[in-house]
Amino acid sequence: MALRLGRREFGEHEPVIMAVVDLDPGPEADGAKAAALDRVGRAVADGAAAVEVCLPWEEPGDRAGDGSGEGPVAVPEEEVRRTAAFVAEVRRRHPDVVIAVRTWRHEVAEAVCAAGADLLDDPRGGADPELAGVAARHRAGLVCTYTGRSVPDAVPDASAAGAEGTAADVLRVTAGLAERAVALGVPPESVLVSPGTDLSGDGPEALEAARHLGGLVVGGRPVLVSLSTGPSGSGAPGGSPGTGPEGRRMLAALATAAVAAWQGARVYRVHAVAETRQVLDMVASVAGHRPPAVARRGLG
Repeated sequence: MALRLGRREFGEHEPVIMAVVDLDPGPEADGAKAAALDRVGRAVADGAAAVEVCLPWEEPGDRAGDGSGEGPVAVPEEEVRRTAAFVAEVRRRHPDVVIAVRTWRHEVAEAVCAAGADLLDDPRGGADPELAGVAARHRAGLVCTYTGRSVPDAVPDASAAGAEGTAADVLRVTAGLAERAVALGVPPESVLVSPGTDLSGDGPEALEAARHLGGLVVGGRPVLVSLSTGPSGSGAPGGSPGTGPEGRRMLAALATAAVAAWQGARVYRVHAVAETRQVLDMVASVAGHRPPAVARRGLG
């Protein structure tokens, strides 16, 4: 199945690297915006076809929007305005890059889609039933995430895609979310599914999710995987692979990227853009989907 995101269409064997860009619209908003725009530029130069704007007050578990994890659902209007302005600036500077925003709230989605966002990455698996409708109205893509919970306002369970959530359940739930999105008018070629768990961890749930990723791929929808390494990669500070905690996490993320690519994942949500690009190119060459960059014989 072809994958269409914004102005771009990606073939079956054309992996999409989506660079994570953390935006903190707090008291130092201007400085944060400049740093985030610089990160976008470096990521695109390193080979990212997409960037994802991530907001600290949108992370699962922060219902109050203040980091407490408690209280009523809040939509910080000033922060939403600043985020939409950031999306608009990214669109102005990079007209062909795919812009995603990680949000589960339809109010945020409406603002960022109007500003030029192409993809909504829903971390709560349909907790806000109006989110898919926003994507449909703007002809934007939608990531349908498995949370492992049956209640609508679910925070993703770290073990959901592992010991407590079978591969069949992940496929069933994400397929249901995807079918609903398409029924509401989201373009079918722009609907992705995700196991939810960050696959770069070394816990049993991450390993189990990575091991059975193929069970989600066979469902036919493009699969997005998250491979977080924190600030490392693409010019940001961080350890080299294998040295120190950050380096070890990067090494784990790159190894898992290879496993995910071999099983057919399509979109890679990462911090380490250049390193992930090299890994995916090598996997594609081994699989016969692209010629090797350099052909040598008789080394040694």
